[in-house]
Amino acid sequence: MTSGFTRLAGTADAQPLAVLARETFVDAFGAFNTPEHLRAYCEASFSADKQAEELADKGLTTLVSEFDDSLTGYAQVRLDSPNDNVQARHPAQLCRLYVRSAWHGRGVAQQLMRAVCAVATGAGMDVMWLGVWQENPRGIAFYKKLGFEIVGGMIFYVGGDPQSDHVMAIEIPTLMQSLQSS
Repeated sequence: MTSGFTRLAGTADAQPLAVLARETFVDAFGAFNTPEHLRAYCEASFSADKQAEELADKGLTTLVSEFDDSLTGYAQVRLDSPNDNVQARHPAQLCRLYVRSAWHGRGVAQQLMRAVCAVATGAGMDVMWLGVWQENPRGIAFYKKLGFEIVGGMIFYVGGDPQSDHVMAIEIPTLMQSLQSS
């Protein structure tokens, strides 16, 4: 399995990250959302300016996976991000984890998750949590395979469309153990 390497994203990554983020989101959810809602969400979330803003956010860490100078996936983690459904002293939120479809099954997601764990552990976080759309069986299966458990729910808006997400969580040492065996 060739998956390249993972690194911290920098300001020069804003434009390629915007392209990657839009592409992977549309690939994952485009068929399940109206074009209007999808377009509104992508325009608000994935412009180069928005990515530059997120890259400058000191509370948000963005990691990218790269192979042959091309981005293959990315992850974003927010430290000390509480959620009412999550029991933790210092929770970290996995905000995004997306991989280009050509790289699915090649270890990129696990590599990104290992890097996310390193960031969270280094900052003293104890639990990782995330929101995953209830209609996303591939994502839910991936997180369950790593040991995440459903602990609640929340609403996530795609454009103006409110969608039901599962809130899933895991203690970070347990997640790290799971990633060592995958």
